[in-house]
Amino acid sequence: MKRTLAIIIGSLVAVALFAVLVHAVLIVAHIPNTATTTVSGITPRRLWATTPVALGLAGVIIGSMALVRSARQIGNRGRNGATLALMAGVIAMVNGVLNLAIATGGPGTGNGVVGGAAAFVLGLTGTTLGALVLSRSRRTVLPSGQTT
Repeated sequence: MKRTLAIIIGSLVAVALFAVLVHAVLIVAHIPNTATTTVSGITPRRLWATTPVALGLAGVIIGSMALVRSARQIGNRGRNGATLALMAGVIAMVNGVLNLAIATGGPGTGNGVVGGAAAFVLGLTGTTLGALVLSRSRRTVLPSGQTT
């Protein structure tokens, strides 16, 4: 019961932190307030923003799994997953920044600015996880038990 409660609370904190970071990215990018008339449905820019969000989320998941493998020292200590998370994170970050750079309106205009900000945050998280795992995996263990 305690573990389930801890997972629920941790998930809620992660979602709240994600929302705050996306809002902070929108503020830093000087995106104006929401539009007076909102566009519903999928637009090409929203589709462009959604794709790197999915890629960034995959990078975060793969990076988390690689981090667990590196801590347990399973297989190649998560280096393949870390490389994949690093690449997915960079691609998501670049696409998120590009989407925010060419956006002409705020949330609700159909430009995908919220998706672009989310892609940036998820890409940054995936890149950080991948880099952390790669830095851990570079430390090799000598036969005498010493690390280099």
